[in-house]
Amino acid sequence: MTNVGILAVSHYVPERVVTNKDLEEKLDTTDEWIRSRTGIQERRVASEAETTASIAIVAALRVLESSGCAATDLDLVIVATMTPDSVLPAISCRVQAAIGAVNAGAFDMSIACSGFSYGLAVGCSYVSSGLAKKVLVIGADVMSQVMDWSDRGTCVLFGDGAGACLVGQVDQGYGLLAQELGSDGSGGEHLRIPAGAGARPMGSSDIEKKDLSLQMNGREVFRFAVQVMGSSALAAAKKAGLSTEDIDLFIPHQANARIIESAAKRLNIPAEKVFINLHRYGNTSCGSIPLALSEAVESKRIKDGDIILLVGFGGGLAWGALILKWGGVPVGATKAVTA
Repeated sequence: MTNVGILAVSHYVPERVVTNKDLEEKLDTTDEWIRSRTGIQERRVASEAETTASIAIVAALRVLESSGCAATDLDLVIVATMTPDSVLPAISCRVQAAIGAVNAGAFDMSIACSGFSYGLAVGCSYVSSGLAKKVLVIGADVMSQVMDWSDRGTCVLFGDGAGACLVGQVDQGYGLLAQELGSDGSGGEHLRIPAGAGARPMGSSDIEKKDLSLQMNGREVFRFAVQVMGSSALAAAKKAGLSTEDIDLFIPHQANARIIESAAKRLNIPAEKVFINLHRYGNTSCGSIPLALSEAVESKRIKDGDIILLVGFGGGLAWGALILKWGGVPVGATKAVTA
């Protein structure tokens, strides 16, 4: 099997910043209330002209530019999202066409906030098995489209953003070391958008506006997240023959500061080994992990040979943990850099 890893990573976030102070003017909330319970200070919100596809395309073009990889060299485009522009066509097909990846297949993945973890695992599997040489994996969501902006329990948490990774062959001993994917559909009611699809399609007489928005049982999701971040990370580490002491940087799904702190404590990972950008972007769903990974590389928090732990969790309920050894990009291949 081919050793496979991340050759390059980049991201894009909309220009518009919505602060907690801005939300104070519209909701029964305060900056202090939001910060103390979530760790979030501000988030990015897409303009009227921006969609999930458009921000995914920008992230894709940036990662191709930074890596020097031609779009025509891509074999596959995977887009993880829970906010598609339309039922058909798939966002991945829009991206494939927009960037000129004329030789690539394309498909979307819909597993909510765990989507990027699943997408990266699948992309790596294509390369390691020899079915592809270069795969573009994108996580992108415009969560502002599915928010009930009168519900302070949800709308203060989320933001819009996208991240993209170029996946390909790396040297022996580098790249993906282990993965742990899982789901528990019995908890699906805790995090959902009740209507707008087949069972309750648009136009149904019983649909209210709130039924088309994200609904969350915060207490249950918090309990699930803390437990599964720890258990999945430990399972992945065991598969890789490592302990959590071997982790150089932990990049969790950026959902809530208290969840991240609780998970890190359970894993005995010190704060200086945890990357957090939640305070600036909120929860960007599928964009969360690649956005954080891109900024970690950009800020030189990651160097060649580092052991990186990525853990996603969310609606489904579902989760995914991956452990990678960073670097090992073969001579003449693209570099593990960020735009």
